[in-house]
Amino acid sequence: MTKFLHTLGFVLAAATLSAPLAAAAKPRLTGEEQLAKALEGRVAGKPVNCINPAFYSSTRVYDKTAIVYDAGRTLYVQRPRNGAESLDQNVVLVTNIRGSQLCNVDIVRLLDRANFFFRGYVGLGEFVPYTRPAKVALLD
Repeated sequence: MTKFLHTLGFVLAAATLSAPLAAAAKPRLTGEEQLAKALEGRVAGKPVNCINPAFYSSTRVYDKTAIVYDAGRTLYVQRPRNGAESLDQNVVLVTNIRGSQLCNVDIVRLLDRANFFFRGYVGLGEFVPYTRPAKVALLD
């Protein structure tokens, strides 16, 4: 009986200690879910073939899904024609721009952030602009 109580006490203590860890370990959102959350409240516009790098301030990679170029009021979503399965948070985008714009015929190489080896590339497709709809003022 003493051995049973000792074992039961150990199990209860382990459960008590691990409960906060289990609560803190939320399921991680997929790249598609993270992108949908980032685009909430925005409306897709007509896709464009090129964007000017001078107009976007940052990029964000969504795992196995897309690259988002942030141009302030507009987010340009780039869903690569090929290579999207190589996209994740641990890559650095190496972009060689020919001319003055980044276009849907360009290729972006992926550099592993940890060991600096190239680990693939993505072939770009069209850029879809997402903007927030204009607020309509209600007149009384």
